Amino acid sequence: MAVFDWFSRRIFNTVHRNNLVYNTCWEDPRLDRVALDFGPRDHVLVITSAGCNALDYALAGVERVYAVDMNPRQNALLELKKAGIRALDYDTFFKMFGDGRLPGVRKIYADKLRNHLDDWSRQFWDRKIKWFDNRRRTFYFRGTSGTFARMMKIYTDKVIRVRPYLDQILNADTVEEQAEIYNSKLRDKFWSNLVKFTLNRDTTMAMLGVPRAQRRQIEATYDGDLVRYIQECLEGVMVRLPMKDNYFWRLYMNGQYTRDCCPTYLEPENFEKLKGGIVDRVSTHTDSVQGFLEKHPWKISKFILLDHMDWLSDHFFPLLEAEWQAIVDKASPQARLIWRSGGFNTDFIDQVHVTKNEQRVKVNSLLTYNPELAAELHPKDRVHTYGSFFIAQFND
Repeated sequence: MAVFDWFSRRIFNTVHRNNLVYNTCWEDPRLDRVALDFGPRDHVLVITSAGCNALDYALAGVERVYAVDMNPRQNALLELKKAGIRALDYDTFFKMFGDGRLPGVRKIYADKLRNHLDDWSRQFWDRKIKWFDNRRRTFYFRGTSGTFARMMKIYTDKVIRVRPYLDQILNADTVEEQAEIYNSKLRDKFWSNLVKFTLNRDTTMAMLGVPRAQRRQIEATYDGDLVRYIQECLEGVMVRLPMKDNYFWRLYMNGQYTRDCCPTYLEPENFEKLKGGIVDRVSTHTDSVQGFLEKHPWKISKFILLDHMDWLSDHFFPLLEAEWQAIVDKASPQARLIWRSGGFNTDFIDQVHVTKNEQRVKVNSLLTYNPELAAELHPKDRVHTYGSFFIAQFND
């Protein structure tokens, strides 16, 4: 088992240290807005991912958004979006980040975008800007998660030939209609032995950003059956949630957004608000959450921690405790936090200890959870790939 875990971690680290992993955010900011109740004086920390949600929080009217990520490629993507907001008109911007394809992007990049980037982002996009100008492959089929989405599109379109049914589900008027199409025409064809085998590989999970520690959280609930968990997540999307506004799954099924189904930053009115100055409230920082907080001079009132604590819960527990210590030290009074987990019943936060007022205490003794609101919001999550959702607030 130790050798297997070592090999799994090597795969995951190789993928994450050398690639853009996320080309879109895979957390639903509509839930986050309700859970965190943003205000005009909030200073918000979020793990960058693809930067879509950092821009969404800025549009919610907060004072500052600090997008923090250890992978500089993720920050480079957000920097490119910020450059596009500042320098492009809406139609051009939507072609680039909505359609995922902008013909002539190399010249547009050189003339209008490049000088808005920091040095690392400029070096990265000097090599990769071509991703936005390819007739056969949109930007959203790039990066590791995008490459997997492209593989699945080839499978659905060319191998099992169910594209008409997927289109019907995306355009269905009711959830009941979606469920009928999925159950009668799609489910049995899609869940072949090939798909099950592919989804059960650590390499596949690494491409999707799922480390071994998070996989363990999931398998603990499903008796080791990761594929059954994934199947239930997908079926939840297909048969219980409206697909008409589900831009997350539409993107990975089609490789592009539509103008009436896209993240908030791609909507015309919000684009103009960002261009009018709101985009300047968002800054990127290539660092760990702990490293950023230890250097940051101001208090943070809202924390969006995604699912990364699953990653630290296993072999990196001392780093998890060090991160929570940094959060405790930099949290403003009654700061709110949200995080997600692949597992349904996670207990690793119960084991975290921090120092507060020169005393060693459990971090949970400093927090008040809101399980009622979390239980209300979680089933509405349009992504629907997380086992649990947590909302907490510091007591003082």
